[in-house]
Parts: sequence; C-alpha cells; structure tokens
Amino acid sequence: MKPSCKGWSERLKEALWAYKTAYKTPIGMSLFWLLYGKACHLPMEIEHKSYLAIKAFDADLESSLFNQKMQLQELEEMRLESYDNARIYKDKLKMIHDKQILR
Repeated sequence: MKPSCKGWSERLKEALWAYKTAYKTPIGMSLFWLLYGKACHLPMEIEHKSYLAIKAFDADLESSLFNQKMQLQELEEMRLESYDNARIYKDKLKMIHDKQILR
C-alpha cells in the first residue's frame, strides 16, 4: 500500500517540534536550547515536577530579579558561543571541501 501525501499538514507540528529540539552540530546545541536557554521538557515531565517547583518557590523579589538578569546574561553567552561554533564548523567544512578540489 502506498502512503498518502495528503495528511502532511497534520504532521507538521510534530515535525517542527522534532526539528527544534534536535541537537544541531554546527551550533553545538538545539534551537530550543538557544532560544529558551534550557532543555525542553515534555508535558509529563513538567506536570510531575511542578509540585516540587511550587514548593521550592522563592518569593524574594530582589533575588528573583538578580537571578533573572544572570539567566539573561547566560543566554546571551550561549548565543555567542553558538555563533562561534557555527563559524568553526563552516571553516572545517570549507577546509575539507578545498582539499577535494583538484589543482
């Protein structure tokens, strides 16, 4: 039986999720990690850990703001690191390609 190509739009959401959460060698991390600064968790994992997160919630506003600023700084450092990783990866590919060129 030949698979039908008519239902591609029904699978698009899952395909994009898989693409965004897959590890990308050129940048050294997943797109999800690059965007949000943390690993993605499935809804089951979030529901299971939500009780512990609520229990350990710290209501101190000043330390929360400081932590948030630090997380933003770490995220920016990760983005810069991904740019460096992508540049290194492209340089290696160019070097391999240039070796294959016949003079």
